[in-house]
Amino acid sequence: MNEQIKVLAGILIAAIFVVDGLLHVYWATGRTWPASDQLTLIQAILNTNKTRLLKPINLAPIATLLFLGALIVLARVHRLGLLGQLIPASLLQLGVMVVATGLLLRGLAGIVWMFGLGADRHSLFYQLNLMAYTPACLILFAAAVTVAFA
Repeated sequence: MNEQIKVLAGILIAAIFVVDGLLHVYWATGRTWPASDQLTLIQAILNTNKTRLLKPINLAPIATLLFLGALIVLARVHRLGLLGQLIPASLLQLGVMVVATGLLLRGLAGIVWMFGLGADRHSLFYQLNLMAYTPACLILFAAAVTVAFA
């Protein structure tokens, strides 16, 4: 049972990271879905007006980190066969702990924003942070801890 939970947690993390990575690649092409324009998109995801952050030079490293995180998590749950065999389990565990730390930090920042510190309570970002970003990061943090230590 413990192994099944670890595998499911790893698949959940990897799936969300891959989807998020693909969104970053998509935005790097200049498209702005699901927003109507770059300003609306950057305000919704980063709570800023700096549309220059949506350039490929900024988005490509984020997408790469998301894909790498997904690979590390999947290798930890032994779903990538050879990769999981080539990298020592302790190194994969450390990698998943780094993923968990990043998720926790984003989740804690989201909690700060929930109290209105640094985020306008009437903005789209505030609503998305409250309803999606922060809960997702905290749930994925718990999943990553499970993958690292189960």
